[in-house]
Amino acid sequence: MITARINQIEVQVPEGTSILDAARRVQVKIPTLCKHKDLLATAACGICIVRNKGGNRLIRACCTPLEQGMEITTHDREIVDVRRSTLELILSNHPQACLTCGRNGECELQSLAADFNIPMESIKRYVKDVPPDTSTGSIIIDFTKCIKCGRCVQVCQDVQNVWALSFLDRGINTRMAPAGDITLAESPCVKCGQCSAHCPTGAIVENDETPAVWEALHDKDKVCVVQIAPSVRVTVGEAFGLPPGTNLTGKLYAALRRLGFQAVFDTNFSADLTIVEEASEFLERFVHKRGPLPLITSCCPSWTDFMEKRHYDFIDNFSTAKSPQQMLGVLAKTYYAERLKLDPAKIFMVSIMPCTAKKYELSRTEEMFASGFKDVDVALTTRELARMLKQSGIDFLNLAEGEPDSILGSYTGAGTIFGATGGVMEAALRTAYFYATGKKLDQIEVEAVRGLAGVKEGKLNVGGAEVRVAVAHGLANVETVLDRVREARKQGKESPYHFIEVMACPGGCIGGGGQPYGVDNERRKLRIAGMYQDDRDRKIRHSHENPEVIRLYDDFLGKPLGPRAHELLHTRYTARPLYKR
Repeated sequence: MITARINQIEVQVPEGTSILDAARRVQVKIPTLCKHKDLLATAACGICIVRNKGGNRLIRACCTPLEQGMEITTHDREIVDVRRSTLELILSNHPQACLTCGRNGECELQSLAADFNIPMESIKRYVKDVPPDTSTGSIIIDFTKCIKCGRCVQVCQDVQNVWALSFLDRGINTRMAPAGDITLAESPCVKCGQCSAHCPTGAIVENDETPAVWEALHDKDKVCVVQIAPSVRVTVGEAFGLPPGTNLTGKLYAALRRLGFQAVFDTNFSADLTIVEEASEFLERFVHKRGPLPLITSCCPSWTDFMEKRHYDFIDNFSTAKSPQQMLGVLAKTYYAERLKLDPAKIFMVSIMPCTAKKYELSRTEEMFASGFKDVDVALTTRELARMLKQSGIDFLNLAEGEPDSILGSYTGAGTIFGATGGVMEAALRTAYFYATGKKLDQIEVEAVRGLAGVKEGKLNVGGAEVRVAVAHGLANVETVLDRVREARKQGKESPYHFIEVMACPGGCIGGGGQPYGVDNERRKLRIAGMYQDDRDRKIRHSHENPEVIRLYDDFLGKPLGPRAHELLHTRYTARPLYKR
């Protein structure tokens, strides 16, 4: 342990703790712009400077370890003046577009400028006129708002291993962009949105499609319906000041009806449906040997994109089951339309998702038009929904609890845990075990696949056979798992795993690129806890026991993996180049 003093307050911390983290232990806030809890310190911004007694220079708190006997001063006249000057330099290279910026009111640069009381320009403004990159349709890069902090580059390269972003040029012309100065759509980008989740300003934001939804809601010829993803219910409250993990399912149902949606569905329902199809697919491969192992889950569109570009040697291992978003979309325009005698051409399906890549998924392949129409018309992020609720004048937090439309709205505990890393695997194991043995798991909470370790492994005895599973989240962790499978192939050995779950974003969907800002592991844990609590609170906790799912098969789909289920609920994959030309 290291003993030192910060602003005359004694602090004891483990050796190697940064001055920044040590200061937080004694409730001293050192301002930062480039540092994020998920990322390594780069000391890029210079805002976190502090002074050590006897030292002849200011040091950067984010990357300097606290040492024995240090006496750190975090705020004095000189330090504050240097920080203010640094902020003024950053602002001189930043547009004055706060009122029309997607991060207005949630911008770290804006907040710091207010904290340091910078009322006017003191340095001549130089903002290079560069048009934004809107090429992906999911994420927008506004290069003029970049402050060169490097967060997006670090998360894209080190956490996600995508390498779509890098720094170009030098000096005052330095900017963040895809290598080679190509568009984001031409780059290896998988639209996960982790760059936007970690950007401190409005330089990277989701493509805001709320105007299209408002337009549809005001169109009397359209039948507007909506679905909400598992994780949205435990994160949207953060946009209204509630703690992470607060479950607002009932209030969301009520608010969406107030907005004008004629039917409110729940993606948890189609998560249960996904499990029935995916667990059936796993048993076809594991028990009946009809297909290669391991089976790899396919709910995450960023992971699907990443696989098709970098790991297409695993295409045959991918589950062909569509994501819950797409399953519910096609059922809304077939099953729901048929039951209520509606013209599917008039149904306008909106999904509320934690993810920017869900916007890309809507047109990924022709199977996303299996209803004969675009199965999901618009995907909004959690952040976009929060903005719509605030615009609407609805007193969201004081609404009475609402109910979903039961035809595509009931769900089980297994459906809700989809939003957490390991949740898809756990839900699938609950159902696969029952299908294989006719019995329920004695312990349905599969602890081996829970938690925030980048790679999790577990074993389960299923009818006397050992099922080996792995879970990876954050795309950089996928290599570890897949390389183990490749090595076994080379040696002619059996795969070390039978079933693999991958989620592109750290923590799974609760850490998605479209979730409320400020994500770190502390928030991820609270969000996940909210999902697990929802699972424990449900009377039914196995997907195959969802009565509405059972009725769906009886009345419409036939049997799992049957002809109609395959036509509507399954997709295909194609190897694609890493760079588009």
